[in-house]
Amino acid sequence: MLRSGSPLPSLEGATLWLNGEVAPGDLRGHPVFVQLWAISCHLCKENQPTVRQWRAQYGDRGVTFVSIHMPRQASDTRVDEVEAAARALGIDEPLAIDNEHVLGDRFETDGIWPVYFLFDSDGKLRARAAGAAGLGVLGAALERIAPAPAA
Repeated sequence: MLRSGSPLPSLEGATLWLNGEVAPGDLRGHPVFVQLWAISCHLCKENQPTVRQWRAQYGDRGVTFVSIHMPRQASDTRVDEVEAAARALGIDEPLAIDNEHVLGDRFETDGIWPVYFLFDSDGKLRARAAGAAGLGVLGAALERIAPAPAA
């Protein structure tokens, strides 16, 4: 399992990228929020409104959002269905389709969906959360890493 302070794993090796590919240098100097989800995961879909809200709120504060679709079952590997689900869920950040679990293995997800990671601007892991309670843990961490600008 990735531990606090672990470096951001490489995002190279995705099956396909939607909404633009993320190159290694694109993430340097920015806090990065990564979510791993699957179209067959009900909780993953339920959490998307919160992730969209955070993208709107914290994206303006310099946080880069990246989604990784990691299939839970064979039927989740249909790219056209992932693309349709991403549109319906409002996922417009770069989205890696990880049909071979290359990225999921690097993030050491242990087969958990959804799972979320927050890396600081130095590329070090600051928070990891999964499942139903995952978003509650990350909200406070996002605020610490990307506080509101002083008025």
